[in-house]
Amino acid sequence: MGYIASEKRYEKMEYRKCGESGLKLPSISLGLWHNFGDNGNFENMKNMCCTAFDNGITHFDLANNYGPMPGSAERNFGKILNKYLKPYRDEIIISTKAGYTMWDGPYGDYGSRKYLMASLDQSLKRMNIDYVDIFYHHRMTPETPLYETMWALNDIVKSGKALYVGLSNYNGETMLKASQILNELHCPFIINQNRYSIFDRTIKNNGLLDSAISAKKGLIIFSPLAQGLLTGRYLNGVPSDSRVKTDGRFLNEKHLTFETLGKIEKLNEIAKRRGQSLAQMALSWIYSQEGITSVLIGASKPEQITENLKMVQNLNFTKEELLEIDNIVL
Repeated sequence: MGYIASEKRYEKMEYRKCGESGLKLPSISLGLWHNFGDNGNFENMKNMCCTAFDNGITHFDLANNYGPMPGSAERNFGKILNKYLKPYRDEIIISTKAGYTMWDGPYGDYGSRKYLMASLDQSLKRMNIDYVDIFYHHRMTPETPLYETMWALNDIVKSGKALYVGLSNYNGETMLKASQILNELHCPFIINQNRYSIFDRTIKNNGLLDSAISAKKGLIIFSPLAQGLLTGRYLNGVPSDSRVKTDGRFLNEKHLTFETLGKIEKLNEIAKRRGQSLAQMALSWIYSQEGITSVLIGASKPEQITENLKMVQNLNFTKEELLEIDNIVL
């Protein structure tokens, strides 16, 4: 018997519009940056996707280079989609990106029209779908004129291969310039994707958060748990199945300094007082702020998804709590 989605999947999830657009995203979206590559367990990947959808997580976020190997996350998600989730395709938001190195030579990186269009064609083929809901340019690339990149995004929408476009890892100034071009082209640019967490306030410092609000664009956050630092997993040593031990590309033991662990411990005490896990508080802290559309989580098992979903149960922070968090971290 195939997968049948829970009839209660929309009962508890909250959805917010991407800026002034008509598209809504769930409070929590599932990112496939980690644990969906060739080194993952397919049955576990399927269970995570189905658990997510059963709980109202309608948005699955990918990129051309997610793996390892690059492309494997899209390929694995495509198998899950076509075998288990295909009847629900019109209830699902699929996003992918191009902008980082994907293949050798001068045409497999950055932001040229050739690279973006070729990359999306490859992504669609790997996932065995006709279109994505959101296609992002993955990073600012001074090597390519901004107009060329935006022109390509516009033509991708006109081709029917994407419904909306987004920008990822842009600062506020460049995003506003890009937005002006896309508005003139009447291209549905609706969302920005950037890193943000209690530990990483870059989008406030580079103007992106304020610019997204003023331009009425959505903002979806990745790495909200600082690659796992804000989960409390490392307060009593390094678990053997943690990202530090199994991957180490983006988080390794050099990040686990005495000072950082001290901050995590203090933040964990605040979370306990709030009746939350540290991860739930870290997600609530982001989602409670103005301008945030959705928070992207990664997971290595279905239970992490259901635990993180509890963040919506306590989104209110007192001024004293916010000040205490800032004093610990900043």
